Amino acid sequence: MKRNSFFPTDINGQSAWFTNYANQMKAIGALIGRTPAQILSSVADCLWLVYLLQEWLPATRKFSTTATKTVTDAQTGTNPNVMVLPAFVAPALPGDASPVAPGALNRIFAEVADIKNSGKCSDANANLLGIVGTAQPGPDLTTLQPVLSLVIINGQVLVKWTWGGYVAFLSSCEIWVDRGDGKGFVFLTIDTTPGYTDTQAFPAALTKWIYKAIYHMDEQQAGLWSQPVSITVPA
Repeated sequence: MKRNSFFPTDINGQSAWFTNYANQMKAIGALIGRTPAQILSSVADCLWLVYLLQEWLPATRKFSTTATKTVTDAQTGTNPNVMVLPAFVAPALPGDASPVAPGALNRIFAEVADIKNSGKCSDANANLLGIVGTAQPGPDLTTLQPVLSLVIINGQVLVKWTWGGYVAFLSSCEIWVDRGDGKGFVFLTIDTTPGYTDTQAFPAALTKWIYKAIYHMDEQQAGLWSQPVSITVPA
C-alpha cells in the first residue's frame, strides 16, 4: 500500500506533529525500546523546534516589518529627534524547552527510521507517534491518462506532461509521435522526468507533428492513451 508522508508540510501542522511526538515519546518511549537518554533527546529536539516555529519565527517576521519601517523613517521621516534603533528581543523560552544542537529534524527523522526498523513498535504505537502516513489511493486505470501540451523552445518541441498526482505509483511516460511523413505514430521515448525535449530537426517544409502518450506502472503500460495533441513546426 502506498502512503503519504507522515510529516506535514505546513508550519502549524509540523508544530502539532512535534508536540504529539514529544508527548507520545514520553508516554510510550520505553515500551518501544527507547532509552531514557534517547527519550529526553528527542523530546528536547521537538520542543525546541516548536518554540522556533510557533514563537521565535513569528517574532522575527514582526521585527522585520519594524526594521523596514525604521529604514523608511531614516530615509524620509520628519521626526526631529535623533533616531534610536529598535532591538530584537526573542520570545522567552517556555519552561520545558531549551536550545539544542543544529540538526534536530534530521535526528528526529533518523529516530523514526530506527523505530520503524527495530520491530519493537506496534502499528498502534506507530499511529500514536504519528509516524505512519495516511493510505494513498491508487489511480483508476479506466480513466488514467496523461495530458500533453506542446511548445517550441529554441527550435525544438517541448512535450509537457505531469504525473497527474500519482508519482508514487507511476514509473514513466511513453511518448509516440506522428511527424506527418506517412509513417503514422512511431515510438519516441520513455520519459521518467516530466517535460521531454524532442531533439528531432525540423523538416524542410511547414509540417504538423502530433504526439500521444501513455503512463507506465511497474514498467508496463497503464491506463489510457492521452488525447493526441499537435503543433505546426516551421521549416
